[in-house]
Amino acid sequence: MARTELSHTTLCPALGDPVLESATFLNEIASRHPTAISLAAGRPYDDFFDPAELTANLQAYQEYLADALGMDRTQITRRLFQYGRTAGHIHELIARTLANDEDMHVDPESIVVVTGAQEGMLITVRALCHGPGDVLLVASPCYIGMLGAAKLLGVDVVPVPEGEHGLEPDAVAQVVRNVRAEGRVPKALYLVPNFSNPSGHTLPEARRRDLLALAEREDLLLIEDDPYGFLADPEHRVPALKTLDTSERVIHIGTFAKTCFPGARVGYVVAGQTVRKADGSVTSLAGELSLIRSMITVNTSSVAQAVIGGALIRADCRLREANAGRITFYRDNLRLLLSTLDDLIPAQRRLELGISWNVPDAGFFVIVRVPFVVDDELLAVSADEYGVLWTPMSYFYPGGEGGKELRVGCSALSPADLTEGVRRLAQLLTDRAEHESRAS
Repeated sequence: MARTELSHTTLCPALGDPVLESATFLNEIASRHPTAISLAAGRPYDDFFDPAELTANLQAYQEYLADALGMDRTQITRRLFQYGRTAGHIHELIARTLANDEDMHVDPESIVVVTGAQEGMLITVRALCHGPGDVLLVASPCYIGMLGAAKLLGVDVVPVPEGEHGLEPDAVAQVVRNVRAEGRVPKALYLVPNFSNPSGHTLPEARRRDLLALAEREDLLLIEDDPYGFLADPEHRVPALKTLDTSERVIHIGTFAKTCFPGARVGYVVAGQTVRKADGSVTSLAGELSLIRSMITVNTSSVAQAVIGGALIRADCRLREANAGRITFYRDNLRLLLSTLDDLIPAQRRLELGISWNVPDAGFFVIVRVPFVVDDELLAVSADEYGVLWTPMSYFYPGGEGGKELRVGCSALSPADLTEGVRRLAQLLTDRAEHESRAS
């Protein structure tokens, strides 16, 4: 009997899009070159994890349920083992943590616990964009997960190019006007205001306030994705957009992937906006997001929530303090990456070769600009001949720009491996730049 064969043209159009294929390509090339040093990863450093923490966190959460919430054994068992509340059951602990760490005071009922920030993006875009003329604005370059979510949902994305120091409110205003002149509706602007992935930019407070004023004036929602805000130096910390928000213009998406561990797949969305239904009744956007996810993941794993909830309890709902060692490690690794690049390709040499890079204050990534084309073919050469992996920046541009840029990550490696990886990368960059110079 012949096997059923499907035509790719009959499936979701997004499945053939380079945005979705790029992550698969990176995973495949990494598996084919296990000895290559990966500067492509943006994951946390493995040595911060201890399996014993899982047990300790679970125990802390069970004690919290018994002592603080007065639950008996049957109730605790049901909380851990049964289907849970669609919006999650650690929302009060998250609200307390946001108040302590971000001075962000939100109603716990406005928080939807999600299966990773990625689900938060998906359900938020699904809720906001429904008509054929609805578009999502994104700071460009843009985190690939949001680009992929929009593609899967069939939502058009319109980029707002970042300036030298990140997103510029005037540029947002111009794009809003352009979109409306085309008869389309800009529903929201997505951005990562702190140490953005991939650009590394941090939006200054004055621009954040200007952006909030613009959002109010133009009736625009802001989707704030903030996985890296905890890395900020306490003396130079900039308030989250949601902290500055006084008119519910901001939908805040957070994650515990970097502050706790990504394997839990626990994130959250703060969406306290009021929604008036057709019958005149009022609910919240958080409630509507819960309805959507009830048909996708039903609820975030109760066990995973318990593990993260226990981590919050053990940290007294103060993750910045609990992550002090990680913050120092990541900052030191970023400085090591930048100083090693500077040592291997000094300023005059960079000028001669046409190589440059940005210098973020913190975060996981640096963008390197080069005089030659950066693509999957070059990445394969880099893995085969130089033993180092990185990410082409073209993956992060909705319009396909970034063809001569690459993203370099520093979070997942030991200082020794990072130094060796940068050495290999510098050799690739100088070899290619010299070849380009001779060819011209």
